[in-house]
Amino acid sequence: MGGEEACVRMAALRILFVHNAYQQRGGEDSVMDDEIQLLRDHGHEVELYRRDNHDIEFMGKLAVARDTLWSSRTTRDIEAVLSRFRPDVVHTHNTFPLISPSLYWVSARRHVPVVQTLHNFRLLCPQAMLLREGRVCEDCVGRVPWRGVARRCYRESLPQSAALASMLILHRGLGTYTSKVTRYIALNDFCRDVFVRGGLPAEHLRVKPNFVADPGLDSAERAGFLYVGRLSSEKGIATLAAALATVSDVQCEVIGTGLEEGAIGSLANVKMAGWQQGPYIVERMKSSLALVMPSLWYENFPRTLVEAFACGLPVIASRLGAMAALIRDGETGLLFNPGDAGDLAAKLAWAQAHSDAMRDMGEAARKEYESKYTPQRNLEILQAIYREAITEAAADEPDNE
Repeated sequence: MGGEEACVRMAALRILFVHNAYQQRGGEDSVMDDEIQLLRDHGHEVELYRRDNHDIEFMGKLAVARDTLWSSRTTRDIEAVLSRFRPDVVHTHNTFPLISPSLYWVSARRHVPVVQTLHNFRLLCPQAMLLREGRVCEDCVGRVPWRGVARRCYRESLPQSAALASMLILHRGLGTYTSKVTRYIALNDFCRDVFVRGGLPAEHLRVKPNFVADPGLDSAERAGFLYVGRLSSEKGIATLAAALATVSDVQCEVIGTGLEEGAIGSLANVKMAGWQQGPYIVERMKSSLALVMPSLWYENFPRTLVEAFACGLPVIASRLGAMAALIRDGETGLLFNPGDAGDLAAKLAWAQAHSDAMRDMGEAARKEYESKYTPQRNLEILQAIYREAITEAAADEPDNE
């Protein structure tokens, strides 16, 4: 029996997705939407409980701080949904700040297993990126996060940093993260290892990467480089700008918006495309020489990387965190020293001078996508995680007969 047929024949599940949306839509939202559609397409019944951070505008600061620690509204709402929908499993992508860890407790009381996808390092770091002053910082990993408060790591705010740290300290003390979440999903092995060092139970962690639908391949000539994403400091825009300034014959298109536009938009060899929808991005990925990812933080699993691989596009990225784990240097892309504009400039110049080698890397990247990052492969892994969580929860449930 083929993998696809096996997945179709698997008994349908009822899955409650839970998500606290940020004020600006990001990769987490897209990943969740794709998972929901994938599961529905294969016969599973999915319902979404969603709260939106735009609600914060109408709440007082004390109310937001209270909900960050424990949301009574979440408790009431989830109790009602569990009674009505009777899900086999709860899958959450983000609970910060309005949903809160109270979700885990109410689900545990009802003996419904919880699967939590770890899109960032929020459970280890108040700032969520393990980044401070443009450098990786693991000072709070596996420790009480008081440094994150003293340094005002979250939005440079002492009260907001304190609220986040208090949430972590409270729920670590209560055992929420170790006993109320049945399975965690890390997006790659590197991130899994960081979370284990941070105190999450290794036996509860599973690895499932992000995925994208197959965009197909074109035979168009490839030229120039591409950046896709937020134009923010942690994404290494200043490094990219400095590198491009030294290789004036290298052309780069920048897709995205953000506070760092001024750092790169004035360069003559840069085309600023602004925010663009998916079809435009795919078209450019199919005709560019390489995607550039100069991030200064670990990243978890950049969706743009999977999109690039699917389009047969190699990636030039910082030798850091998940990027270094997901890109095979010289095989599916090139790695450079984080924050080193000179090293990035050298890699861009080499890539432009060796288009045949870059084409071969693109073909290898496409094969990587086909073996690891397709919707079908993702469905198989996700269903296996659900089944494992459901089986464990059933074994732990008291016998009421």
